[in-house]
Amino acid sequence: MKYSFSTNAFRKYDIQAAIKAIAALGYSGVEIMCDIPHAYPPLTSAKTRKEIARVVKELGISIANLNAFMLYAIGDTWHPSFIEKEEHKRRQRIEHTINCLYLAKDLEAKSISIEPGGPVIGVDREWAMGAFLEAISELTPIAEKLKVDVLIEPEPDLLIETSGQFLKLMEKVDSPAVKLNFDIGHFYCAFEDPARLVHQLAPYTGHYHLEDIAPSRVHRHLIPGEGAIDLKAVLAAIEYSGYDGFITAELYPYEDRPIEAASQALQYLTNKKE
Repeated sequence: MKYSFSTNAFRKYDIQAAIKAIAALGYSGVEIMCDIPHAYPPLTSAKTRKEIARVVKELGISIANLNAFMLYAIGDTWHPSFIEKEEHKRRQRIEHTINCLYLAKDLEAKSISIEPGGPVIGVDREWAMGAFLEAISELTPIAEKLKVDVLIEPEPDLLIETSGQFLKLMEKVDSPAVKLNFDIGHFYCAFEDPARLVHQLAPYTGHYHLEDIAPSRVHRHLIPGEGAIDLKAVLAAIEYSGYDGFITAELYPYEDRPIEAASQALQYLTNKKE
């Protein structure tokens, strides 16, 4: 099992300091946030991209994934989304995603993770699904050319929340470059059993996000072991499935104590069988 940690918990650190801290804790991978203050593509020069690649190589770790979900540089976690009413806002999200694909190519990352459409606010759900599929159809030729996968990440209260909705969406997507970012906590929030979903979704899964969630199933990421998910069962299912990619601990609510959160998460993950 290969574990990585997302830099979105290290928003008070610059990107190189975040990567170094994650490597020093013992993680073998890092997920890089494609947003301020880390690697927002328009602000990440060719020189900075080379520096990031150099640091990662020197530390002997890998880039597990690029997180293209959050977009505080021009909005917030979800906005602008792929399903905004205003066309120019939809274009902003699409252009950002394209930029992230090229950043991934430069950093030799194999995938980027994206929001599953966005919040369905002020638009018809059927129209929103069409808008999202239209965006995906624009992204896929670029992803295929660059050999970078686009991973859709279902999330509570967004267009795609459940495994069933994701699978239905994939019936309309004709590209091997479009896959799933399997967020364990998100499926739990949607009242699904992540351990049971691992096998069903394995053909689509390109990367995992891991966090714990309270028994209430309220969507707030917790350090593994502090919530109600049977993470040991989920990890056992992942291992049994033969998945050989990274599992990334994503604990962005802990930006005031990211070292502590990352350390506790890795301790839990490496002792999961005890």
